[in-house]
Amino acid sequence: MSADAVPQVQGGLESHVTVQKRAYYSPPWADVSIIGVAGSSGSGKSTLSQAIVKKLNLPWVVILSMDSFYKTLTPEQSKLAFANEYDFDSPDAIDFDVLVDKLRDLKAGKRAEIPVYSFAKHQRLDRTTSIYSPHVLVLEGIFALYDPRVLQLLDMGIYCEADADTCLSRRIVRDVRERGRDIEGIIKQWFGFVKPNFEKFVEPQRKVADLIVPRGIENRVALDMMVQFVEKKLFEKSRHHREALSRLEAASKDSPLSDRVVVLHPTPQLKFMNTILQDMDTDPEDFIFYFDRLASLIIEQALNNVQFESATIETPQGYKYQGLVPKGEVCAVIVLRGGSAFEPALRKTIPDCRTGRMLIQSDYSTGEPELHYLRLPEDIARHESVLLLDTQMATGGSALMAVQVLVDHGVQQERIVLATYAAGKVGIHRLTSVFPDITVVVCNMLDYQQQRWVEQRYFRC
Repeated sequence: MSADAVPQVQGGLESHVTVQKRAYYSPPWADVSIIGVAGSSGSGKSTLSQAIVKKLNLPWVVILSMDSFYKTLTPEQSKLAFANEYDFDSPDAIDFDVLVDKLRDLKAGKRAEIPVYSFAKHQRLDRTTSIYSPHVLVLEGIFALYDPRVLQLLDMGIYCEADADTCLSRRIVRDVRERGRDIEGIIKQWFGFVKPNFEKFVEPQRKVADLIVPRGIENRVALDMMVQFVEKKLFEKSRHHREALSRLEAASKDSPLSDRVVVLHPTPQLKFMNTILQDMDTDPEDFIFYFDRLASLIIEQALNNVQFESATIETPQGYKYQGLVPKGEVCAVIVLRGGSAFEPALRKTIPDCRTGRMLIQSDYSTGEPELHYLRLPEDIARHESVLLLDTQMATGGSALMAVQVLVDHGVQQERIVLATYAAGKVGIHRLTSVFPDITVVVCNMLDYQQQRWVEQRYFRC
């Protein structure tokens, strides 16, 4: 943190937003709460973890299996694995260094690329799975409470208990059904590696657990306790986030408007189209037609912030023309659902533009923005400019979260251009105080907060 920003502390808790010379915003997935679930193979760890997630039924509570972090095997080790003679139940089989790095990335609010391990091939695959923006992470594995570095990152440790016969029967069913193994090999591994390692490495984790759960998912009392713990964590995160947004709004009210905010010049044509759009008697077809025209003007204005370089073009007749081309690729990220109204104009302006999407909705009871869906171009961090499209911005909470998502994925602030039809001054001040280097292009600047109405009329629902 820079010297000109000092964290504000209230009640012993560091606030999510600091406003002095420059404001800072921390999304609710920063400092993710991590719950470790350990226990013997077949003790019901996965089933218990899935039951917690299912009962909460929230997209930002996710499970991370330690099975993904098995080390890549050498050719000799691979031969042993196919002969059921490689010890997968020893801590040495787990790549704890990579696991700790990924957990630290998630704690910092960053995207983590999780390796994919194939038990059929006994190798780590080339592809990865991305995890981003969980508020609560359930780390499930036989050694979830083993490494001291992992323990330091956990908010709660759980140990699952079950008798040995039950564990063996569950392991047989799982490995035959999901991992393509034969029963003889499973039993061989059980008595050769699983049982001895349980007594040596797994059972001692019981001593460091915050909660011991016998009978796994059948223990309804323990399940309810874990769900209540997660709900409490989520409530605290939500409260801190909303309080931080309120403080940021109050601190940015008197700040001057950033010179990187571009308001479309109110030409007679622009006034004419705005009048038609805001007339409640306007026919739906006319509304769509004129909004598409206006959206094209907004996108064209946004493209004025893209860096260009000289290029010589040869025409079909053999003449040479000295023109300009974008310095790099331009992509767009559509904030659903309002931003979808910009898509027809985007396709007309930049036909081959690559697009991403994110769905940010405000909670009906609290008004807190929540990230529900995210899909971005893989190499978005290398794009010259990223257009962030949404029809309206009132308080700026959703826009703050959307820009933070792009920054977390490696997009530099100065390459982000937010294009919107209408925006409240409060939202603009809040956004530019946190991200002063982004550009905002807006058609109508409002002194008050306006309910979202454009997408309702554009999509007729």
